[in-house]
Amino acid sequence: MRLLNVVIKCFREQKRDLWMLGLSLAFAPLFVVIYYLVTGGTGSTAYSVLVINRDRPARLASGASLAAGEEIVKGLRGLSYKNGSPLLKVTLSADQAQAERQVRDRQAAVLLLIPPDFSAALAAYQAGDRSAATQVTLAGDLTNPYYTIAAVMVMTVADAYVSDATHAPRPVTLNEVALGASDSRSEFENYIPGLLVMAVVLLVFQAAMMPARDIESGALLRLRLTPLSAFEYLGGLAIWMTLVAVLSILVTFATAVACGFRSQGPLGLAILIDIIAALSVIAIGLIVACLSKTVSHAFVIANFPLGFLMFLTGAAFPLPRPTLLTLFGHPFSYADFLPPTHAVIALNKIFTLGAGFGEVAFEVSLLVILTILYFSIAVWLFRRTQMER
Repeated sequence: MRLLNVVIKCFREQKRDLWMLGLSLAFAPLFVVIYYLVTGGTGSTAYSVLVINRDRPARLASGASLAAGEEIVKGLRGLSYKNGSPLLKVTLSADQAQAERQVRDRQAAVLLLIPPDFSAALAAYQAGDRSAATQVTLAGDLTNPYYTIAAVMVMTVADAYVSDATHAPRPVTLNEVALGASDSRSEFENYIPGLLVMAVVLLVFQAAMMPARDIESGALLRLRLTPLSAFEYLGGLAIWMTLVAVLSILVTFATAVACGFRSQGPLGLAILIDIIAALSVIAIGLIVACLSKTVSHAFVIANFPLGFLMFLTGAAFPLPRPTLLTLFGHPFSYADFLPPTHAVIALNKIFTLGAGFGEVAFEVSLLVILTILYFSIAVWLFRRTQMER
């Protein structure tokens, strides 16, 4: 009987806080829906492949025309899952420099370059010239988890076509070009960009709970009697937490370097980007505080943005990036509304590809704009929910 009384007590207490119960129950289903949208529902990941086809058709001994480059492209587009969804998203390109930039930005997994003499070499080999040979090139960021999968599929299609066309040991060799220093990075170094962003993502809890503590204790009521504005109050909290973030970032960077981490690009720029990412996370935490009445409320609610910031930004592991729209030539996805997404991309480019400010200017610009946007929302919400009562 006493056991039942405790259950009834819990039920009655929970009735007074149905919102928190709803949030707890909605957490996992919400992520199911998000992953459904990110992965295309019943479809599967289509790995993006850029192809520069410079092949010129050749004449066979029979008089027929051979366009081997086009056949390779057709074979790549023909790969599909059992449900019919394409395995590869093949895009033709004419500008190698632009294609390499897309691979560096991880808008594509691999770049395939088919040489001008591809068909001619196969035609000569079929005619009996065993000295005929040519070379196809695969270029990519070897630290990109999608590169290996896409590259294997591309070479499987190319090898199968060449083997069928010549019925002989392949006259085509593979030249793999690693962008930046991606071929010399250790597994440990590959994890560092995500870990550095994860270090600042955890600030969402502190940013949410510090204002909530003032709300719960009544300290905010006393502060409202002063000329203090919502901007000044949240700005002061943000400055303090940014100082904490800077210390955390420096300690994390120093630990990574002590463990053997090497950056191919300017380390100072990487630290600056991580600090801006920390500011964006703090702004999101302040928004959570505006929706909280107690510290415990803030802690529970903060788990929602924490999940988004960890699992949808690429900090924990990479996810497909379905394109919603194109902004200044850059595809924009669901995750791009989360500032740390751009920090992860920028840090990867700096650490692995040796990128400077010019090459990460787009990511930094979006990171700054989103940080200002989220902080502005926090100030507006705090003024409406806490300062105008």
